[in-house]
Amino acid sequence: LEELELDMEVANGDYKRPLHEAASAGHGECVSYLLAKGACVDALKRGDWTPLMMACTRQNLEVIKDLVEHGANPLLKNKDGWNCFHIASREGHGQVLSYLLAASPSSWDTESTTRRTPLHTAAMHGCWDGCRDAVELLLERESPDLRLMTLPEGLPRLFITSSSSPPLFQACPTAVDALGAQALHRAAVTAQDGAIRFLVAELGVGVNERATALQLTALHYAAK
Repeated sequence: LEELELDMEVANGDYKRPLHEAASAGHGECVSYLLAKGACVDALKRGDWTPLMMACTRQNLEVIKDLVEHGANPLLKNKDGWNCFHIASREGHGQVLSYLLAASPSSWDTESTTRRTPLHTAAMHGCWDGCRDAVELLLERESPDLRLMTLPEGLPRLFITSSSSPPLFQACPTAVDALGAQALHRAAVTAQDGAIRFLVAELGVGVNERATALQLTALHYAAK
């Protein structure tokens, strides 16, 4: 390829560069080679996805580390408002989440364009343990004293409360997205039993919490 002098930044119809493809497939040697040859580490494909975001859909931590060490920005967001931490929360990769927090401690404090937090996303996709592990790691590293705050529109966001006694962390389990749905409702839609049990049994979310102007419960969402 070098002898043919092919362009490292050649893109397909979705604006994917070779680095996007290599990162998405978890091909570490290809990623390292392209980066060494000067490939743009934060190139955007359709939907404003970076190679790092693509890598976070897989469990190849070494590829993610390689991208970050070559200057990939963990805080960039795609058109849906997701950064790489949000994407990793969807996938439930504990080691990836831990690494991203170490590389960019503020990456957890994010919400999508529909105001879904990583908590909503983890609950919807059943990836609870990874998200919980990452939150615990954040508290160990930063010992934050962040509490539930309210946006001007009256919509609560997810923040973390740290105290000297158990539980180790306490997120706001009733934070809502732009549609008025809580994590419980999102978990019910996708039948994530583990997340539902955690929200109700451990975090004390009311099983009959209602969402939207239609006052739908989790049972309504589950029946859809």
